Amino acid sequence: MPGNAPSYLKPGALDRILGSTLVLLVRIGLIRGHFYVLEVRGRKSGRTISLPVDPLDLEGQRYLVCARGNSNWVRNARTAGEVALVRAMRRRRYAVRELCPGMRPPVLKAYLDRFAGEVQRFFPVPRGSPVESFNDLAPRYPVFELQPLDETAHGTAAAALR
Repeated sequence: MPGNAPSYLKPGALDRILGSTLVLLVRIGLIRGHFYVLEVRGRKSGRTISLPVDPLDLEGQRYLVCARGNSNWVRNARTAGEVALVRAMRRRRYAVRELCPGMRPPVLKAYLDRFAGEVQRFFPVPRGSPVESFNDLAPRYPVFELQPLDETAHGTAAAALR
């Protein structure tokens, strides 16, 4: 989202089709890797919305970053206060806490460095940029810290999610 870009980059038709297909394949366990399905309750409809995401594990903490900006899932997560991550028929609930822009740069750098193949097109700085490069960009990219809500999400079960 360069300079005066909108606060949300809406996915095109192809992105939506590929996203829906990826949701199905990740949900049933045919695709694993770093992908998960994010489930969040719609703030207006109350329906569960599902989309593929790349959670970032950094220094013992799990984060969700929205490279497209202030998207619907971001606004829904803020309202709901919780989300679920699903993969291979396993579902774990998390409370969400949005990081203030001043805390986002190291997470954004790690996210871009790890997932550049999928998200570089949304960032005006290249993979490998110093953390300071993300200071001015941080307000444009929502970052949520995830805290497990499920009893089973601790210990061995949490390790199975990684």
